[in-house]
Amino acid sequence: MPSTLPVGAAVRRHDPGRRDFTSDNCSGAHPEVLSALHVANGGHQQAYGMDCYTAHLEDTFRRHFGPDAQVFAVFNGTGANIIALQAVTSRWGAVICAEQAHLNEDEGGGPEHMAGLKLLGLPSTDGKLSPELVDAAVAEANDVHSAPPLTLSLAQATELGTCYTPAEIRDLTARAHAHGLAVHMDGARLANAAVSLGVPLSACTTDAGVDILSFGGTKNGLLFGECVVALDPSRVSGLPYLRKRSAQLASKMRFLSVQFEALLDGDLWQRNARRANAMATRLNTLLSRTEGVTVSRPVEANTVFATLPHAARARLADRYTLYLNDEDRGEVRLMCSYDTTEEDVDAFAAAAEAAIGRA
Repeated sequence: MPSTLPVGAAVRRHDPGRRDFTSDNCSGAHPEVLSALHVANGGHQQAYGMDCYTAHLEDTFRRHFGPDAQVFAVFNGTGANIIALQAVTSRWGAVICAEQAHLNEDEGGGPEHMAGLKLLGLPSTDGKLSPELVDAAVAEANDVHSAPPLTLSLAQATELGTCYTPAEIRDLTARAHAHGLAVHMDGARLANAAVSLGVPLSACTTDAGVDILSFGGTKNGLLFGECVVALDPSRVSGLPYLRKRSAQLASKMRFLSVQFEALLDGDLWQRNARRANAMATRLNTLLSRTEGVTVSRPVEANTVFATLPHAARARLADRYTLYLNDEDRGEVRLMCSYDTTEEDVDAFAAAAEAAIGRA
């Protein structure tokens, strides 16, 4: 039946030249991803993951994560994390994470509300956990009055922009497994971390002992979509049912799956992450040279944290939306995306310098 809408009825309502550094979610979809969606469009395919693109998805992920990987595409990162945690954690259990973890600070209580799990956010100055912190959290929950830690959740890269080395992850997973804990990784920016470290995706996950992964696509050039990846299926249960009951089973799954094919079958994941990381490095260099600006944390992936005077932030806000990470310190978080250019970075650094000069 022909559409009653005229061709081109959608109206562009934004300035495509605008650039922001508030989040790597602000960018659009990579052209190669949009092309893949066009390829998958047209004709009919079976729904709910019974299509040929989803059938190929497991092969795609197994090339990166090993022959045992099982893959479940979902709509978003919060859904991926909640489903993954439910698959490895009993309802009476707790999940150890850094206090700054996205799970703990940015998912609206979703893990508690939807999964019924208690989060144990541990203090960390750099967003990373240590085996000693895990030991202490396990020891503290020593009777029925405390929810027993059953899962350790790590973020790679962390919410503070730092990256665990593969050796650090191996130490943490070994300690967690010794305590009987499963290990989950929030890999919303796993591609950025792997590129920064110069290692394959498996080095920080399968090879390091991670049991289940939330693999990010949206922040690295996809239109939408993440994947729950069971790396050790023997530790995981119920994923197909958990995805369905969590309202994360897409009916037209082919449009999720083909995006990951575009991202992972070639080197698009590396190219996108490499560009974002390189632009963060450039931004770090320029801001470090600017009097009145202090880059406040290590730049290891695509995140830059910097402190600016209040008046300068107010002037910058006329042109850029700023994500204030720590109001007391005047610290802002600046995220670079796969489509951030040198010109974008240079323009922001120049605007910051001008704002400080006028402050």
